[in-house]
Amino acid sequence: MIRREAKRPKKGGEKDRERGSSERERERSGSQSGLTMRPRPIGRNPHELYYLRMQRTREKTDKIEESKAMRKLRVCVATCNRADYSKLAPIMFGIKANPDEFELEVVVLGSHLIDDYGNTFRMIEQDDFDIGSKLHTIVRGEDEAAMVESVGLALVKLPDVLHRLRPDVLVVHGDRFDALALATAAALMNIRILHLEGGEVSGTIDDSIRHAISKLAHYHACCTRTAEQHLIAMCEDHTRILLAGCPSYDKLLAAHHRDDYMDIIRNWLGDNVKEHDYIVALQHPVTTDIKNSIKIYELMLDALISFNKRTLVLFPNIDAGSKEMVRVMRKKGVEQHPNFRAVKHVPFEQFIQLVCHAGAMIGNSSCGVREAGAFGTPVINLGSRQTGRETGENVLHVRDADTQNKIYHALELQFGKRYPCSKIYGDGNAVPRIMKFLQAIDLDEPLQKTFCFPPIREWDISQDIDHILETQSALAIDLGGTNLRVAIVSMRGKIVKKYSQANPKTYEARIELILKMCAEAVFDAVHLNCRILGVGVSTGGRVNPQEGVILHSTKLIQEWSSIDIRTPISDALHLPVWVDNDGNCAALAEKKFGHGKGVENFVTIITGTGIGGGIIQHNELIHGSTFCAAELGHIMVSLDGPECMCGSRGCIEAYASGMALQKEAKRLHDEELLEVEGMGDLKKAEFVSAIHLINAARLGNSKAEAVLRTASMALGVGIVNILHVVNPSLVILSGVLATHYQAPVQQVIGQRALTSAQRIQVLTSDLEEPALLGAASMVLDYTTRRIY
Repeated sequence: MIRREAKRPKKGGEKDRERGSSERERERSGSQSGLTMRPRPIGRNPHELYYLRMQRTREKTDKIEESKAMRKLRVCVATCNRADYSKLAPIMFGIKANPDEFELEVVVLGSHLIDDYGNTFRMIEQDDFDIGSKLHTIVRGEDEAAMVESVGLALVKLPDVLHRLRPDVLVVHGDRFDALALATAAALMNIRILHLEGGEVSGTIDDSIRHAISKLAHYHACCTRTAEQHLIAMCEDHTRILLAGCPSYDKLLAAHHRDDYMDIIRNWLGDNVKEHDYIVALQHPVTTDIKNSIKIYELMLDALISFNKRTLVLFPNIDAGSKEMVRVMRKKGVEQHPNFRAVKHVPFEQFIQLVCHAGAMIGNSSCGVREAGAFGTPVINLGSRQTGRETGENVLHVRDADTQNKIYHALELQFGKRYPCSKIYGDGNAVPRIMKFLQAIDLDEPLQKTFCFPPIREWDISQDIDHILETQSALAIDLGGTNLRVAIVSMRGKIVKKYSQANPKTYEARIELILKMCAEAVFDAVHLNCRILGVGVSTGGRVNPQEGVILHSTKLIQEWSSIDIRTPISDALHLPVWVDNDGNCAALAEKKFGHGKGVENFVTIITGTGIGGGIIQHNELIHGSTFCAAELGHIMVSLDGPECMCGSRGCIEAYASGMALQKEAKRLHDEELLEVEGMGDLKKAEFVSAIHLINAARLGNSKAEAVLRTASMALGVGIVNILHVVNPSLVILSGVLATHYQAPVQQVIGQRALTSAQRIQVLTSDLEEPALLGAASMVLDYTTRRIY
């Protein structure tokens, strides 16, 4: 008899093995009963058994894959305050709208749960989101120590919540200290992190926090091309970076045209307020310079009280220094002042309307440099909190806001203006891109991040940066007397593609052709891998670049005075537009691409059909109080000289322009004094130009030489006057006549200028298309450089 083993408790693995060996147990029990063992089934050879096992393995694998395909991605969105919820809410709605793909979990912490800041978690509940966890993580005190303690308290509480929810991905926004705690906890608990708005620069401690979160995050959804390049420069994997745009733009671009906007404005500011006749003020403390930020806040309130306009003042955020700012506000009596309304919170949809229709927004909130640009609302940005942010033309920076008068003057400059809409931070399609990005996350990929360090060799050139420099481009328009030209110009000054048509004679036909050529160029830019950042317009005449209005044009361009050229182009292309005259554009072209690069003070003079130019002083273009600075062609060098097209006499243009030389050439030709041996036979009916005069002078024609000598002297004397007024370190001659004037003008300067100015060099431009390049440089260089 065979002795049986005593029974013992079975472990989980043994149960599976026991079920897998049932046939062997039956055979064993049969042998114990004295029965013979069953023979192997007929026809089941070893090869057939192998293929049966392979088939079962494939079926098991297919079931696993099917299970993975059916599994939803569990996404946890954590929001800390009213500002980040405005960016996260569109994503939350997008996740909720796709229940077959995602499971949404919501965690609320930070200032959302504080009564003094409006208990803003209620707006999340009003949006019909189920809040999975509410974490009270703020240690009151509103100083540096309280911020550190708040991070520590959040780190103590978050592990239990994340362990219970077990999300596949945690979505974190921005640069707040609460978000740093979230990212730290998730990273240490091996939870994938998607970081929104990484790679941006704002110039405060927020930069350090934002970049730290980016280093902890596994995936990035950034807002601008520059931010994307910053992340790549930080060695983040470019395949895990999505250039999505700002999610809040999806909501504000779709919702800011509301019929009831006046009801919202009156609800917050009173019945007597009018559109574009009130101010929105929102100033936060700068944690690295609390004392100065409180001073700026006090000066801002003083300036607003003096400015005497209805003003909506929002309480500052919970950063260190906010308590002192609230004390300043109450000391000034803002909450009781008839012109002011102080509030802790405004729902985002209503805040959009208030910002969109405001006469100006003032403070240092990121909303001013980001969202307000989508509406063209004038913004005064105070202090250093947003230093480094990409901004639209609507933002006027008051970096050193050290006096009430300076802030008041900025309000005078900005209040009531409207600017072209800016889409630097988004085009309204961020959420669909982020949804696709989330769907593409492969949970089987290794969780450990890998960093893309560049090769450590000094001669290596980053192909990514070169690619961006080539593809970031501007649309340049040159409105000449004869031709209308449009070009796609890259960041390096390369003209990628150029279009040219005859300039129509009427305003309507000209505008129609401009829009048609621009639309064609924008369409071609997509196929040429060029991202158009904006549009620059170069035109003859006097221009108001601040308003984008051509005040008075040259006689060569008909029906082109008091023309708002910016608005129709901006409305049609949805791009920011800059406008200036051709002389100023030539100076800008030299500053960015030519001899003026790196030169602080220089003058550019165009010698073509007319005489024009531009003056760069302390690296800035001079326009003058009525925008007629640098009308260099109309500097008078003689009291009784020839008549100029401007109506005066003795202007440089009446002596040295192409038209003046042509006039003299025709006079000599009519008197049969122009022809010399070697020129060929000129018939009286032939068109005579300035070139014939120059060729005659080269061949020894004394009359032609005298005309050119007088023209060179007039131009040289005019330039000497310029040297004595603005004292540049360089003079650049541009245009078709530049090479003929360069040596004589240098000689006149040596003879007639003051000793200190005699050594100033005169160079001829190397740029072939100064007007187009200058128009492009307004876009490429001046998008983020409006400094007051």
